Amino acid sequence: MEPIAYGPSSGPFLETPRLRLRRWSPTDPEPFALMNADPRVTEFLPTPLDRDASDAMIARMEAHFERHGFGLWAVEIPGVAPLAGYVGLQRSPFDASFTPCVEIGWRLAADTWGKGYATEGARTALRYGFQTLGLREILSWTVPSNERSRRVMEKLGMTHDPRDDFDHPLLPEGHPLRRHVLYRVTPDRADLRSIHP
Repeated sequence: MEPIAYGPSSGPFLETPRLRLRRWSPTDPEPFALMNADPRVTEFLPTPLDRDASDAMIARMEAHFERHGFGLWAVEIPGVAPLAGYVGLQRSPFDASFTPCVEIGWRLAADTWGKGYATEGARTALRYGFQTLGLREILSWTVPSNERSRRVMEKLGMTHDPRDDFDHPLLPEGHPLRRHVLYRVTPDRADLRSIHP
């Protein structure tokens, strides 16, 4: 595959009381691939991610930053993990009834779960989306059984209307993960508190 074209390491980046959200660096592919090889992390992904697919994902995330000026940030937990996963914003990569839109998403290493890191990072990403980018709405989606991510969405102030649920257009009919629930949030409904949960 093509080498990853890394952007400037200086920004844009965000900081929270416990996290640093930054651009991707040349030291990230190996720990990111190890994280993506963990079946706990990929439980709700349609296909496993081998090293090439994991590296290609970093390349796409960096390209999104270059194209749009924002994206899915690499997450550092200072003193704990130089790379714990990602949190951030991206434009929808597929067409659906609710697109074009900006999605908020996260994926963290399993050994960091249960500490509120996803919610803390996502609140900061929401704040950036609403206050810096001027977005009027941010969406998120997952499979119905992904209770961990759904709890994060609810902590962010996102709401779910079953009438918005959809079949993911990139997955074939009959795929067990095709059905998705959709959550939405607007600036007036978002929980943007700086404190960690």
